[in-house]
Amino acid sequence: MLPGFPDAMPLQGLAGGLMIGLSAAIMLLALGRIAGVSGLAARATGLSASGAPRGIAIAFILGLPLGALLISVISDGVQTTFPISPWPLIIGGLLVGFGTRLGSGCTSGHGVCGMSRLSPRSLFATAMFMASGFVTVGLLRMGGWL
Repeated sequence: MLPGFPDAMPLQGLAGGLMIGLSAAIMLLALGRIAGVSGLAARATGLSASGAPRGIAIAFILGLPLGALLISVISDGVQTTFPISPWPLIIGGLLVGFGTRLGSGCTSGHGVCGMSRLSPRSLFATAMFMASGFVTVGLLRMGGWL
């Protein structure tokens, strides 16, 4: 247990981070492609004609929920909570989709793959993701929503 973070799971976080890094490295070394989830999702759904081969994109996108399901089955399960109304999730998803198109990538493409390659665009984009997150949490706490 970490002081101040009673629900932290550092070993599980480390394992998850290693798996994300490994999958990004495999995509880059084996296919020469960046493992950005928004780009792979666009390719898998046919919204984009460029990028990784469509079969690889579909397999990667299907592997995300299937991997979570596998971990849930072999472990004690994953505890999740959602808002009573689906609207915050829907609106948030649409805003994230808009942001990934506006920023030419998502947190996985810029934050994991781009930063590891020291891409200036990704360093800036990740700084903006983080700053936006800090401001959002601050505003939610000030408003009593967190």
